[in-house]
Amino acid sequence: VIRRFLNLVYKTSGVVAAGFLAAICITVVLQVAANIINKTMDLFFGASPGLIVPSYAEFTGFFLVAASFFALAYTLRGGEHIRVSLLINRLGPFSRRCVEVWCLALGAILTGYFSFYAFNLVYESYVFGDLAVGMVPLPLWIPQFLMALGSVVLFTELVDDLVQVLSGRAPSYQQHENRNPSQKTE
Repeated sequence: VIRRFLNLVYKTSGVVAAGFLAAICITVVLQVAANIINKTMDLFFGASPGLIVPSYAEFTGFFLVAASFFALAYTLRGGEHIRVSLLINRLGPFSRRCVEVWCLALGAILTGYFSFYAFNLVYESYVFGDLAVGMVPLPLWIPQFLMALGSVVLFTELVDDLVQVLSGRAPSYQQHENRNPSQKTE
């Protein structure tokens, strides 16, 4: 039950990341279309309607941060992160396990630390009422919350893989490498 729930969380995180990438695309296409309409109207009628997507640059930046952080756990689980496996693949089973435990533990500690302070930033932005400086005064805690939430999903995935390795099983990314040996990253 827990395994299915965690897998659902990781897959949902990947879908959310894809949604934010689509939002970037849609926002940019809308702004380009607005620019084309403005230039065309100015060329033929001497006046532009001044169409814009308000704060589109800020919003696409927020979407990019959200997409990046939500994609981290999903891509790690799928074995898509860049890893230097040249050394690890040459180690024996015990040494490899020790290196995997060390890397996963360190990654979990650092990600947990980041997540804690990311949520602290969200709280402070909420309390102080920090707003984005663009045309749309979006409360900054909203995009910060998305970043913090994505980092918690990554933290969960790192701890999940650490538990897998400590219990003698292969981590998720190694299972993926074993299924697709042609895609190993060195």
